[in-house]
Amino acid sequence: MNATTSLDSAARGRMLQAILTARDWARTGAWPPLVQLALRVALAVPFWKSGILKWSGFLELSDTAVALFTDEFMLHLPGGPYSFPAPAVTAFAAGCFEVVMPVLLVLGLGTRFAAAAILGMALVIQLTVPDGWPIHLTWAALALALMANGAGPMSIDHALARRLSGSTAGSR
Repeated sequence: MNATTSLDSAARGRMLQAILTARDWARTGAWPPLVQLALRVALAVPFWKSGILKWSGFLELSDTAVALFTDEFMLHLPGGPYSFPAPAVTAFAAGCFEVVMPVLLVLGLGTRFAAAAILGMALVIQLTVPDGWPIHLTWAALALALMANGAGPMSIDHALARRLSGSTAGSR
């Protein structure tokens, strides 16, 4: 029984070592700066694609975008659904935000602000398309992760913070 116990102990030790090795490999593959960049890009892409479709020229909304906000999109609130207020203005604002915020995210500039703005858009989109909650929840999770953790070291935010903290520290 003593030999069996020691074999079981050795097997457990090898299994534990294999688990720890696999964990370390997974950590290496999930390098935090790359993860934060991937979060920014993953959140930016669907909003950028949607935003680009709303324009037919520079600051010129497509007729389709205005028609969607006028005739198709509705806010599903209690007692509703309700039409969007000022559909042309709403379409213009949505188009602007869906183009500008993804660019800020990818660059890592004002990341927490851009992520908060996209979270707000995701919430409005959820009220517009209630059945889309699985993807809207994913967008919300990505936005919240960026709001909580920032852009990471592969960003303009990080470079600016380093520069500002370096210049402040040097002036003391």
